[in-house]
Amino acid sequence: MRRVLAVSLAFSLLYIPFLQAAPSTNSKVLPGAWGQDQSQDQSQVEEQDQNQDNYVPYSPDQLDNLLAPVALYPDPLLAQVLLAATFPDEIDEAARYVRSYGQDGIDDQNWDVSVKAVAHYPSVLYMMSDRIDWTSAVGQAYVNQSTDVMSSVQRLREMAYQQGNLASDQQMQVINDGGYIQIWPANPQYIYVPVYDPGVVYYSRPFWGAAITFGAGFVIGAWLNYDCDWHGRRVYYTGWQGGGWIGRSRPYVRVTNVYVNERYRDVRVNRAVIQRQVNYNNVNRFNNVHRNVTFDNHERAGRTPQPNSRVSNEILNRNIPNTTRVDQFRGRVNENRPTTPVERPGQPNVNVRPAERPAQPPAERQPQPNVNVRPAERPSAPQQQRPPQGPAERPSVPQPPAMRPQTERPAPHAFGRSEGNFPARQASQRGQESRASRPSPQPHPAPSRPSGRPGKPH
Repeated sequence: MRRVLAVSLAFSLLYIPFLQAAPSTNSKVLPGAWGQDQSQDQSQVEEQDQNQDNYVPYSPDQLDNLLAPVALYPDPLLAQVLLAATFPDEIDEAARYVRSYGQDGIDDQNWDVSVKAVAHYPSVLYMMSDRIDWTSAVGQAYVNQSTDVMSSVQRLREMAYQQGNLASDQQMQVINDGGYIQIWPANPQYIYVPVYDPGVVYYSRPFWGAAITFGAGFVIGAWLNYDCDWHGRRVYYTGWQGGGWIGRSRPYVRVTNVYVNERYRDVRVNRAVIQRQVNYNNVNRFNNVHRNVTFDNHERAGRTPQPNSRVSNEILNRNIPNTTRVDQFRGRVNENRPTTPVERPGQPNVNVRPAERPAQPPAERQPQPNVNVRPAERPSAPQQQRPPQGPAERPSVPQPPAMRPQTERPAPHAFGRSEGNFPARQASQRGQESRASRPSPQPHPAPSRPSGRPGKPH
């Protein structure tokens, strides 16, 4: 009997840790975090509940403007976009990753499965990243108004269908299932992202060309694990089981447990997106469907007044502890401020006139050269021995190139080469002889002036 009691006690002690590790059925799951610790701080729960209460629902017209750029996407791609929009931070991180490293290693990243799926289509990923405020607004709308979001997509598709702009072709298959319009990939191996103008496709047929165009096709992979259930107005997990486009594409898809897993059966969204601040000025540009509808009411509701909105000048506060001193010298004269300039130590007072400068004692003056003395009166400096420079004894001052004596070159001779080739002494003697032999001029008598008052000579 004792042995039985001992064995029972041992089993009970081993079973206690398993009971503690088992999750409680009443425990609250952390929103937007799957595979992590499901415990959550009570303050975070209360903050999310408060944001949920402060949420301003979007009107049907606002939802139409918000969803118009993606309402005509194929159903499997649209389902991934709606879920990934609740993870705007991961969308931004995925866009930077793909721009830097490409699509290699996407499956190994710690992102939500919907973000990984969108990352396989760079054009859609970049659009969501570049318009991050729009992405956050779509995520908030899906978290709080998922049924209204699905109804808005159907309303927009009906508008494009009535205009004749939404029809089946080689890229997509349009199916009207009891009033619900479904868009499937027409090719079992590739999916095409439609490109269109929301201001045209929902209202009129273009005068030339097609209202919807397509770029290059993208491969259909196992990451398209979600689809749209229009009758239930929800996004659901397919597990790659079903007919329609899933049955056509299943033979070409290599299914892995990265995207096909039972843990994705419960579709989870990131409810923390409600806390994200959205700049609705960037969202107002998507008003191509209802042009008179804006998101100004959400902009006013999303702004929380700060207790101290005054901008403080950190440099001013750091250099001047008492900032009230600044106003004393702003546009007025301070009576206590000295009017005469203050002399700084070690510098002469430049504002004092020469006559008012204090005279220095003679003993402290340093002998200065008299710059006003003429060159002849200047004290003779000690002579230094210099090499003989010729009879003129002139110092050899370096001259600029233009003043240096040039080597005499014979000028062009117009009358023969003997021109100018005679000694200067003979030329001087000839001039003296010619002047000596010339008779001296006779003096002329001065003209006589007429008598009378002095005046001009007639």
